[in-house]
Amino acid sequence: MSRGDGEQVGRYLRTVRQLRAGQVVARGRLRTQRAVLRARPGLTAAMLRGRPVAGRWPIGLVPLDGRCPAPRDTVERLADGRLTLLGHTRDLARRPGQPAAADPSRWDWEQADAPLLWRYHLHYWDWAWALTAEGDQRRDAPGGSEADRALFARVYAGWRTAAPVGQGVAWAPYVASLRAWTLCALAPVLACAPPIRDTLRADLGTHRAFLRAHLETDVGGNHLVKNIKALIGLAAADGDRRGLEHWAGALVRQTRRQVLADGGHHERAPAYHCQVLADLDDVAGLLDAAGHRVPAELTAAIDRMRSWLGSVLGPDGTVPLLNDGFPVPDALVRRLLPPIPAQPAVLTPPAGPTPPAEPTPPAEPALPAGPTSPAGPGPGPVGAGPGATSGTLLADSGLAALATGRWHVLADVGPPCPDDLPAHAHADTLSFLLWWDGDPLLVDTATSTYAPGTRRDHERGTTAHSTITVDDADSTEVWGAFRAGRRARPTLVALRAHSAALTLTAAHDGFRHLPGAPRHQRRWHLDPGGLTLEDRIDGSRRHRLAMRFHFAPGVTLAATAPTATAGALTITTATGRRLMLHTDGAGDGRWRVRDTPRAVGWERTVSAPTAELRLVARLPVVLHTRLGLGHRPSPDRTTGMTESRAGQVPAAGS
Repeated sequence: MSRGDGEQVGRYLRTVRQLRAGQVVARGRLRTQRAVLRARPGLTAAMLRGRPVAGRWPIGLVPLDGRCPAPRDTVERLADGRLTLLGHTRDLARRPGQPAAADPSRWDWEQADAPLLWRYHLHYWDWAWALTAEGDQRRDAPGGSEADRALFARVYAGWRTAAPVGQGVAWAPYVASLRAWTLCALAPVLACAPPIRDTLRADLGTHRAFLRAHLETDVGGNHLVKNIKALIGLAAADGDRRGLEHWAGALVRQTRRQVLADGGHHERAPAYHCQVLADLDDVAGLLDAAGHRVPAELTAAIDRMRSWLGSVLGPDGTVPLLNDGFPVPDALVRRLLPPIPAQPAVLTPPAGPTPPAEPTPPAEPALPAGPTSPAGPGPGPVGAGPGATSGTLLADSGLAALATGRWHVLADVGPPCPDDLPAHAHADTLSFLLWWDGDPLLVDTATSTYAPGTRRDHERGTTAHSTITVDDADSTEVWGAFRAGRRARPTLVALRAHSAALTLTAAHDGFRHLPGAPRHQRRWHLDPGGLTLEDRIDGSRRHRLAMRFHFAPGVTLAATAPTATAGALTITTATGRRLMLHTDGAGDGRWRVRDTPRAVGWERTVSAPTAELRLVARLPVVLHTRLGLGHRPSPDRTTGMTESRAGQVPAAGS
């Protein structure tokens, strides 16, 4: 065995040994079933041909996808076979070397040359909600025109001919789950008359039989939530009370496992947190509309998840893109945040009799003003007013939000992923995001692709995050598209508040496999003048150290005159304000600036400056860095602080 083969085997074993035995068994079972589906498609289709659903979806119930549909232009040219998903348009009607086909059954529904995520979205069918919107309007009670219903029927009939049961990407269990839920909800709007109504009900029966046999217990996480949600939707559409009871119970059991005590989703990716919260909210709405009791545990999990989202939301109203995920639309974020109680109305006595007023519903939360957000007061840090000092430690999730004056920090101090689900992990322990005056200053490189390769490796790696590397190693051994072997093991020391300042201390041992067993400890000290970092790298022997800060698009950096230490950088924000970055303790190290990509969506990146400080030194090493209004870094000597290991740090004076 070559050295490379040995390293690959070791990495694979370090990944597999953290899985549960049941996951390994389930993976083998599902792969065997898929192989049978491919080998005997006719027999399989007959076995999975379930009883048609009865078509009893609650009247008027519209899930979140329908209340936040894609723009109408997504499907503007659907009749010609052109569809826009994830910001990219493809021509389904034209196969290579052939003229465009008018019949949707002859369209290229496989799209083999498209990225896998685009193909997934093609077969979700959630894009069909755009057919129910009038222009670009978002409505709580969407409807489709006669022309839209005819187009849906024609395209769906073509799709089902080209996507035989159990075959290809269209019948991946995750994809089939999203499609089943969507079609259950769309049927009363776009498939309300025969023959498409009867065809769709029969197909939903097939989806139910398929999903019962293909629960993704090998993966778990958000995939299994999607599977169960679909089966709840199918039970509701069939008027199956026992099925509702069974699958609602299964979902509650998953919330016990997946929703942490602090309200975070256990995959620790805020964008996926929003997905799971939307799923639970949809299910609660469906159970209520179907006259079924909503389990108290489900309601409690939703409430915790809403509160968590409000705690981690940036001051610009954006969902932080830590770990995997793509930007979450503002319209969805507003619907997921905790509702703001309505204020009592001030009434003028009427001149004559008037009908009684309808009760005022809770107001929909407004997002803070930002480049892509409507203006309005934002949720901000819990318990904080403008410029107030507040800190929130979400100890189970491993996130800490610190705010004082014009500064806001979100630090990642937790494990990269659940032990048995590394798919969306990044090697980002002790990295952080930073906002100044409500605008992003330091950002995550984020995610632009799930396709395996150099870009995926970089975006998951430690160099893509604002933290320190030792010998260019990743703090968590991320590899492949969705795997991770050796993991960083974080230690949270404390979050303290004093006057108008906050201090957070945490550490990890993700470099323990290197000679001398390096260990990284970082302390954030946030005050109204800026942020001071103390990075201590313990261990022994000489190592190559690198500290990186990834700035937001629109920020510019320039070197100042060198000093006896690491030199300094002048930061000019997108609004023209100047700040300073300076480090002591770096020996001969100097800050260097280069442009690197920032993901701003699927398959979309822009360039922005990255500051990198490299040095070679014998451990232990201590670096002091100041990013702020121009003060030199110095060790934190604050005393008399209050301390919290989990939860809310009291605001000064409280």
